[in-house]
Amino acid sequence: MNTIFRSITLAAVSLAALPLASAAGAAAIAVQVHDSSGKPLADVVVTAAPDGNAGLPQPVKPAEIEQRGLKFLPLVTVIQTGSQVSFPNFDKVKHHIYSFSPAKKFDQKLYSGVAASPQVFDKAGIVVLGCNIHDRMLAYIKVVDTPFFAKTDAAGVARIELPAAGKYTLTSWHFNMLGAPAEQSVAVKGEGATAASVKLALKPMAPDVAAPGAGAP
Repeated sequence: MNTIFRSITLAAVSLAALPLASAAGAAAIAVQVHDSSGKPLADVVVTAAPDGNAGLPQPVKPAEIEQRGLKFLPLVTVIQTGSQVSFPNFDKVKHHIYSFSPAKKFDQKLYSGVAASPQVFDKAGIVVLGCNIHDRMLAYIKVVDTPFFAKTDAAGVARIELPAAGKYTLTSWHFNMLGAPAEQSVAVKGEGATAASVKLALKPMAPDVAAPGAGAP
């Protein structure tokens, strides 16, 4: 009986491990983004849309943008259409945040702590955040229709997890880029990550202009 029980237990453990093995071998796109001078570019939003966009899942997840040190953190946020975003204020001063962007216009008057309710972003596009009290506070929300997205790190690298192999349109966007978002077709392999390289040209920034997100009293 012990031998039979041990065999059944081992079989159950093996079956339980199958989803983990499948997830580890899932398809993905590993993206490396540089600027026109060859430097790695952080805070680039990369998205992948399968050909036809048919049957896209809608795993909408809430997001949070903090107000801390007279800055919006993070500087760039990417969410799927229909997601909620909350804006907790951890500063000792009050903030009055707003957006005049066509994708989402809203106005949250002076408050501290946690705002009464999050904002719902139900239209794809670019949303620029500001503060009526602190003009140098700035942040960006990229609202996308696809659930397959990521944001590059300090090394200019991002990884988009995908459900299956196939052809995808890879789109790359940076808040300071020249021209329209860059698009390219990527044939994704069935297992592991398919490499993709992107180069974006940026607008020149005046030396006396502080970096976006920098705070001021």
